[in-house]
Amino acid sequence: MTATTATTATATDKTGARTPEAADLIENSRERIDTLDDRIIGLIQERMAVSAVIQEARITSGGRRVNLSREMEVLGHYRDALGKPGTALAMTLLELCRGRV
Repeated sequence: MTATTATTATATDKTGARTPEAADLIENSRERIDTLDDRIIGLIQERMAVSAVIQEARITSGGRRVNLSREMEVLGHYRDALGKPGTALAMTLLELCRGRV
């Protein structure tokens, strides 16, 4: 087996593709997904920080840490935009953002 054949075999094994062209496309697309995931994680961390500010202001003013009507708005927004899985995603985001104060 030549070096090129070995590289192609490794790339196709790694991606599940059956051609070198498809393997290249998949590898490039995965790199883009990794970049997007890093941006999403950064945005989630930013959301958590903003949520902490809101919770602190609410608690300091004598209110409750969580505003359930606002959480229902967030759930509805994600469900409307992404369907049923959006609700699960919103629940995860809300869970990440609760109780950080």
